[in-house]
Amino acid sequence: MTPLATVASGPRTRLFACFLRLGTQQVSPLQLHTGTSLAAKNHYEVLVLGGGSGGVTMAARMKRRVGAENVAIVEPSERHFYQPIWTLVGAGIKQLSSSGRPTASVIPSGVEWIKARVVDLDPDKNCIHTDNGKEISYRYLIVALGIQLDYEKIKGLPEGFDHPKIGSNYSFKTVEKTWKALQDFKEGNAIFTFPNTPIKCAGAPQKIMYLSEAYFRKTGKRSKANIIFNTSLGAIFGVKKYADALQEIIRERNLTVNYKQNLIEVRADKQEAVFENLDKPGETQVISYEMLHVTPPMSPPDVLKTSPVADAVGWVDVDKDTLQHKRYPNVFGIGDCTNLPTSKTAAAIAAQSGILDRTISLVMKNQTPTKKGLLGRPSLSAEVVPSGYELRMARSLLSSDDFWTRNHSR
Repeated sequence: MTPLATVASGPRTRLFACFLRLGTQQVSPLQLHTGTSLAAKNHYEVLVLGGGSGGVTMAARMKRRVGAENVAIVEPSERHFYQPIWTLVGAGIKQLSSSGRPTASVIPSGVEWIKARVVDLDPDKNCIHTDNGKEISYRYLIVALGIQLDYEKIKGLPEGFDHPKIGSNYSFKTVEKTWKALQDFKEGNAIFTFPNTPIKCAGAPQKIMYLSEAYFRKTGKRSKANIIFNTSLGAIFGVKKYADALQEIIRERNLTVNYKQNLIEVRADKQEAVFENLDKPGETQVISYEMLHVTPPMSPPDVLKTSPVADAVGWVDVDKDTLQHKRYPNVFGIGDCTNLPTSKTAAAIAAQSGILDRTISLVMKNQTPTKKGLLGRPSLSAEVVPSGYELRMARSLLSSDDFWTRNHSR
């Protein structure tokens, strides 16, 4: 296969690098909560929970501020994945092996990697507990634990993935099954879903649909494919100018979009998907499929849901302008695990990291910062650039009928 280098390492990477340089956000001062001796065993000036994009980015920034020996990342996974590539893996354009590398290779040099899982957060005592029985204290805590995939909330999953014709680009274990289902498609319904929860990379469920449609045209199967996008949302996208552009693609490609339809059950042995009408709770519809791509429900990690740092529904409760926790001034959050009103994407994290770096530096200096807003704008909540960028990129890719000729030789 010919690598799609222009997507995997071109505009997206340049955007990420650009956003990493942004941010002059400031915060109002609060007295730091203290309760654990700084001489406590297993203590770090800055403790980062999570070794994904947000955690690694902030560990690198904090290394420059307090020294590598004073920073640690708690992360149990041996492999670090660049998940945006999984859309291309599911479409057969990239190899799954290209999406991951050893976690040790992405941890900033000198920063300690604590290979363990967080099982408890105790911000009142400035410490956390891990699954290997250790207590680790901190002066500043950055929570970057990402988002949890809840396949089990759909009846029939995850065991349904043992059957053919079904895949999901959101998991390392199931993304290659999407490509297999796409290759094996003969005729019938190709269904793509969007759940009734917040999700990471909200453009991805649509992007695999557009790529699949292009593949069907390339392989002469398009006339036999009824492509359906069943979304729990009430619109194709939340920003009008992008929604209008996507609606144009939908009309051009003759795609069927059904709104307020939430996947609640998969009968993989029968190749049937069951959807609930969110406008009429309890009303369901059963649709047979020849191919099914599942975007799972998602939620905050279980360890956060019952922790003191969570809001009422489980997300890390941070100020949207500063990323500082609303109750614990020496606790900060970044990325998918927070209740920030932004898209849950790596590009959003890039923008957030600059703000959080500025916030923490001011808190460390006991200075009195003022709220300024990202790039002088009134609030971080105005930032819709990451998702919009991704969807513009997808539209550009799919505007040419020779997409697969250029990027998918087998």
